Order: sequence, then C-alpha cells, then structure tokens
Amino acid sequence: MLVTEVEFELPKGYVDGAGNLHRNGVMRLATAADEIYPLKDPRVQGWPAYLIVILLSRVVTKLGGVPEVTPGVIEGLYSEDLAHLQALYNRINGLAPTTVLITCPHCGQEHEAEVPQSGG
Repeated sequence: MLVTEVEFELPKGYVDGAGNLHRNGVMRLATAADEIYPLKDPRVQGWPAYLIVILLSRVVTKLGGVPEVTPGVIEGLYSEDLAHLQALYNRINGLAPTTVLITCPHCGQEHEAEVPQSGG
C-alpha cells in the first residue's frame, strides 16, 4: 500500500499571531500539479526562491491547530523548520540522494556512497 501522507514534528515550531506554538503536522506526497502550478505564480516568477514557500503550502496539509497552511504560514516558519520541511519533502518524494556505508575491499576503510536513483 502506498503511503501518501507523513506526520512530522518541527524542531522549533510555528508561532501563530496569538502566540500559540504548533509543531506537529502532516505532509502529503506532491503531485505533478503541485510542482507545475506554482511556476505560474507571479511571486515565483519575480523571485524563484519563493517556489519552496508555495510548494510547501500546497503539500503541508496540517500544522497543529492552524486552520489553513498558507504561504504566509510557511513564511512565518523559523529557518530550521523550513529546512526540516524541505528535507522531508525531498525524502518522501524521492528527490533526496540515498547514501549507504560501504567498506573498501582493498583498504578496509568505510566510506559513504550515494546510491544512484532508478529511472531517467
């Protein structure tokens, strides 16, 4: 069975306007539309780095008691939390490289090696 949603806990947490802390949430797998439609957004066209804000606001379906995860909510995250969500997004959508620990047959030293992704 395909798991399409992943629960997470932010390292620091989002503080809303009332001062409430929200750390637990849910992120769903991204669709093609999630990656394509934000490219039409004028904020992304004017500032490509804004893409991750729009993208995360589409795939984070729950964040504590926040009624709706909007780009404004993502903008309000601490840097560590934003990096955490980016890494989670990459991992669950198969975009993060996988590394394994290997032992050199000649010298016996251990090294980390990246496993190539299958496909294209």
